Amino acid sequence: YFRTTDVTGTIELPEGVEMVMPGDNISMTVTLIAPIAMDEGLRFAIREGGRTVGAGVVATILA
Repeated sequence: YFRTTDVTGTIELPEGVEMVMPGDNISMTVTLIAPIAMDEGLRFAIREGGRTVGAGVVATILA
């Protein structure tokens, strides 16, 4: 979720990382299936099955 926008995407974890546990902090690449308006510094939530499983901040917009 970006603000109130629900958008699907794929997550690419860093090399050598297979799973992220609660409390872990990582940098990852997320590819969205649809373009949305966002800026660097925007906070987002990762939800799965109606539950929030992660949160983050947009560091860099690649394109």
